[in-house]
Amino acid sequence: MYVICHMITSLDGRIVSSRWSLSPEGRAEYENTSAAFQAEAWMCGRITMSGFARGGTAPYLATTTAIAKDDFIAPHEERSYAIALDPSGKLNWGGRRDITGDHIITVLTEQVSADYLAGLRADGVSYLFGGKDRLDLASVLDKLSAQFQIKTLLLEGGGKINGSMLAADLIDELSILVAPTTDGVSGIPALFDGVDPAHPGQRWKLNSVERRADDVLWLRYTR
Repeated sequence: MYVICHMITSLDGRIVSSRWSLSPEGRAEYENTSAAFQAEAWMCGRITMSGFARGGTAPYLATTTAIAKDDFIAPHEERSYAIALDPSGKLNWGGRRDITGDHIITVLTEQVSADYLAGLRADGVSYLFGGKDRLDLASVLDKLSAQFQIKTLLLEGGGKINGSMLAADLIDELSILVAPTTDGVSGIPALFDGVDPAHPGQRWKLNSVERRADDVLWLRYTR
């Protein structure tokens, strides 16, 4: 699987864009450039995906049914996928099974309850297990490739999952849109967060630079 970290950042590397003074044309460049990759799937962490979960983090209803901790592929016709990394099983999709036509796959650890699995099944959401109590991201990518025939994946944050994928050496390309704005607020997530200081910094090769609408720069790097 070819993994592209596709993000928009401020000049100082922050990734929460709500405070930035970009034109509608400038904001549209993120989706415009992501479409160029024709990826079969995109993936985010739980916090980013919480904006799409109609039930928020409300618990699913209790069940008395025993459900084995096995991968589950819900019936679906979509051939593109929205992947949520949700190790503890906190997102309640509230009956939602797709995001703008992309079938939802949630990635869990075996610590989740039978109640949660029953809720996902009722919603028509597919799920994969990525480990007993923490995610093995390389194994997760292998499963996604094998079970859903995903060849190209857009990694779209937040900073912690980006950092985890970086530390695991699982990113093939960086596609970074740099907005002509500075943020400077302490505590705002950055492009990559949470990487162990002992992890060596990685060198990337600049492949292209393109000026887009509203002075947004599109930078592409490969390993």
